[in-house]
Amino acid sequence: MLRLIGRRLLYLLPVLLAVSFLTFLVAALLPGDIASVLLGDEATPDTLAALRHDMGLDQPLIVRYAIWLGHVLGGDFGRSFRTGQTVLAAVAERLPVSLELMLGAQLLGLAIGIPVAVLCAVRAGGWFDRGMTGGAFAMLSVPSFLSAILLIWLLAVRWRLLPATGYTPFAENPWANLTGFVLPALTLAMGEWPVIMRVLRSDLIATLQQDFITMARAKGLRSTRILLVHALKPSSLTLVTVTGINIGRLIGGAVIVETVFALPGIGRLLVGAIYSRDLMVLQGVVLLVAAGFVLMNFVVDLLYATLDPRIRHGRG
Repeated sequence: MLRLIGRRLLYLLPVLLAVSFLTFLVAALLPGDIASVLLGDEATPDTLAALRHDMGLDQPLIVRYAIWLGHVLGGDFGRSFRTGQTVLAAVAERLPVSLELMLGAQLLGLAIGIPVAVLCAVRAGGWFDRGMTGGAFAMLSVPSFLSAILLIWLLAVRWRLLPATGYTPFAENPWANLTGFVLPALTLAMGEWPVIMRVLRSDLIATLQQDFITMARAKGLRSTRILLVHALKPSSLTLVTVTGINIGRLIGGAVIVETVFALPGIGRLLVGAIYSRDLMVLQGVVLLVAAGFVLMNFVVDLLYATLDPRIRHGRG
């Protein structure tokens, strides 16, 4: 297991380096002049030249990237041109909101998708299986912003069960915090559970046809034990992969959902940085999000080795 972790960490280094370069390149190649945006109507050729020199914009791209990467490796992700706040402070302030949203969405997606997948696999081809499969395909075609609007209209406006927008810190009012996250998390979960259900259903159907399942039934084990103990674990490898990949989908969906529900998370910070052309914040947030996604895939690899011992012994 230690050798496996060491190999995976070595693989992460070039990936993170490539991610950092692409992040810097995309932000640097955005159209427009950040110096002109910052100075506004007071811009003159002399002040523009002085500001570009202070910001290092008059240097070659590769030199600017090397300087920025050196600062990043030292823990300095820069400072917002607009607010003066450091990027790490801005991210640390908003990260708990996004993490709570994504965790809630992932838990809701698993809570819906796994039981539905098990029921569909047990009665494959039945009316419930066909109905839920069709419903899953329908849900996959609904964009997150449309789901958000429909849920707000139904649960907040029509039935008045939940607040439509707004955020309350957990330390200030735990109940208001949790109820305020139900609609945003459910919006993201609406796009997560169909994928989870489809993947786990297919793997469970294949596993239930294996010889060791037939032997377990011949021994007289209960169907519930066979399903939950013997069949669910070997069928969960693909589910682990999908769950790890879905983190990236959740991050992308959080940008829209946080804007719709007025949540002060990473998504709104990123949108604000794009609108104001705050390149330091944009580069820092994208790099941290991408690094988090890469590390999540590293965790998925370790879960693989835990679920299937052949992988850590090099025979998977």
